[in-house]
Amino acid sequence: MNNINPLLLLDYYKTTHNEQYPKGITKIVSYYTPRMSRLKDEDKLIMFGLQAFIKEYLIASFHDNFFSRDKNEVLAEYRRILDNTLGTNIVNYDKIEKLHDLGYLPIEIKAIDEGTRVPIRVPMLEITNTHPNFAWLVNTLETAISASLWHTQISANVGYRYRKIVDTYFDMSVDDTIPRSRALGDFSMRGQESCESAIKSSAGFCLSFLNTATVPAILFLEKYYNCDCTSEDVAFGAISTEHSVMCSNYAVDGDEISMVKRLLNEIYPQNGFSMVSDSYDYWNLVNSILPECKEDIIKHGGYIGVRGDSGDPVEIVTETVFRVWEIFGGSINTKGYKVLDSHIKVIYGDSITPQRAERIYRKLVDSGFACNNVLLGVGSFSMQCLEENGGLLPYTRDTFGIAIKATYCEVDGKPIQIFKAPKTDTKNFKKSQRGMCVVYRDGNGNLNYKDGYDSATIHSFDGENLLKSVFIDGNMVREQTLHEIRTLLHNGRF
Repeated sequence: MNNINPLLLLDYYKTTHNEQYPKGITKIVSYYTPRMSRLKDEDKLIMFGLQAFIKEYLIASFHDNFFSRDKNEVLAEYRRILDNTLGTNIVNYDKIEKLHDLGYLPIEIKAIDEGTRVPIRVPMLEITNTHPNFAWLVNTLETAISASLWHTQISANVGYRYRKIVDTYFDMSVDDTIPRSRALGDFSMRGQESCESAIKSSAGFCLSFLNTATVPAILFLEKYYNCDCTSEDVAFGAISTEHSVMCSNYAVDGDEISMVKRLLNEIYPQNGFSMVSDSYDYWNLVNSILPECKEDIIKHGGYIGVRGDSGDPVEIVTETVFRVWEIFGGSINTKGYKVLDSHIKVIYGDSITPQRAERIYRKLVDSGFACNNVLLGVGSFSMQCLEENGGLLPYTRDTFGIAIKATYCEVDGKPIQIFKAPKTDTKNFKKSQRGMCVVYRDGNGNLNYKDGYDSATIHSFDGENLLKSVFIDGNMVREQTLHEIRTLLHNGRF
């Protein structure tokens, strides 16, 4: 479906709004804002995904699927779809014809730097028209912007939440030379709503970690965020078995040890790999097979990761670490914590919630073990749902009340501040800004905003407006690299 005309990537009612705006309207300014948080301990949303959206939809898709197509073909498509589903004489197609004749997208977008953690109620981006005939276009783009950004941003928040847990326990128990960015990985692709959703979600997660099982996330980041996996750390995959591999070999050999030795000595003699280990009897593999393979493991040129995949992750992971220490030993790091022999690690792929990750790390630290003895995987459950207050809270656009609202317009040259403030909205989370906005850092360095400006007075703001132009009239005018975004998000400590 990538060849859809981008002006049909919208809610039906958007196709009719041109006729509903005030006569003589020449300008609309709207803001994308997280208006509230349903999470008790999170009041900021990471700005991420806009640059990709602009390049993918506002530039490439508008070029390929709108401006480069024959105008009569485009108009015929509109009429076929909308006349037969809304009714004839409902949509005025003159606006589409005039936009096609113009030959470019007359839109300007200003935004906060990607990688910024934006507080609730502070606008993340501003969108307006640059040509007086196309005010209708501003909020027509709302649907595609919202659908493209909210999940990407929430996945960035999910990754950041895990990274704060990792940083806390690694600072406590792990040598400072060990990268925190390799502690967890994204295992969620197969459980996402679609391939596109999985790619963008993993890209957001990769702002905080380098490990992912989602191969195309690297392609996404390279294409839209100016990075190159051949010359820098974009993200990394891992060699791993799965149950089909382990079970088919068991069916042929009648045991598990044959496959363990084959992996160590024949298939990956010089490479680290993880091995799903619970197909039949996990604790038999840990307590019996690993000791029988000790010499092979010690001589191995990489590491073997013992991967549990069922049972209580907290118990499975920590008890395996304790048992592997008894079998293989290890060393004591500079902070006084035990580190397993480098030829063996403990892995749990998937099922790791923030609460479980913290319990695993706490139990390890309390028992004198460094937290880098384990590698943890974050699956689709944790990318889309959070355990909170004894229940489950799904992540949706409304987790942060994300919306794009028009707050300013000009009619016959007159500036008009517009806003919404429903009396039935008792918590005022739907109350919008009013007029044009500036976003700035206050005396304490915190992000804040001021509204109430118009196009003539907004330049009177005494300070720096952090909403910077990134897209004007079909062109990117300001870009960021993945490295810059990670550096900003983690204050230089990625």
